[in-house]
Amino acid sequence: MPRSSALLAGEPVRCTDLPLCDGRFPDVETGDRDLHPRAMGSLILKKVRLIPWLVLLLFWAGTLCAAPLTGEVQWVYDGDTVKVAGVGKVRLIGIDAPEREASKRDRYYQQQHQIPPRQLRETSRKALDFMIRHVKGRQVTLTFDRERHDRYGRTLAYLFLADGTLLNQQLLERGLASVYRRFDFGLKPQFLQAEARAQKQRRGMWARPQQ
Repeated sequence: MPRSSALLAGEPVRCTDLPLCDGRFPDVETGDRDLHPRAMGSLILKKVRLIPWLVLLLFWAGTLCAAPLTGEVQWVYDGDTVKVAGVGKVRLIGIDAPEREASKRDRYYQQQHQIPPRQLRETSRKALDFMIRHVKGRQVTLTFDRERHDRYGRTLAYLFLADGTLLNQQLLERGLASVYRRFDFGLKPQFLQAEARAQKQRRGMWARPQQ
């Protein structure tokens, strides 16, 4: 009996009756429509298991491809946080500028990089001054990574100036901020390289402490 008739009749089919004779069932890509019922069931089950992953992939794609926003910087809070018209409070992704006052982060800088608090306060003032002079009142473009907001409700964004300069990275290259290593983000490798260049050139917070 032909193999197609045997399948319809529910009769067993020998391996030699199938195109692949190594004990495997034909895959859908072979173009063979005469799949064994057990193989068809297995194939359907595999495709059903893929559905959650496809949904997750579509979700991430939508997040990463979110349209950029533009707006004027209305206020500068410090070296890594600004207020953008129509958006609100914006925290620059992937960087950390020293605080204006003593904070828990001082210990990190002291232990990991031997930067004294006095130098951190000076860097904080320079970062704030840089942001006021170069960013306040200017139009910027915001693009986003996986996380759109932090736990404080601030928008997380990469800020691009009108000439295409990425502000987050520029602060790193000037030694006015360090890479925020606690979380992963798309440009982390690039930001780490920018920080390394600033350290090598001893710029900003990476300069030798004054005696």
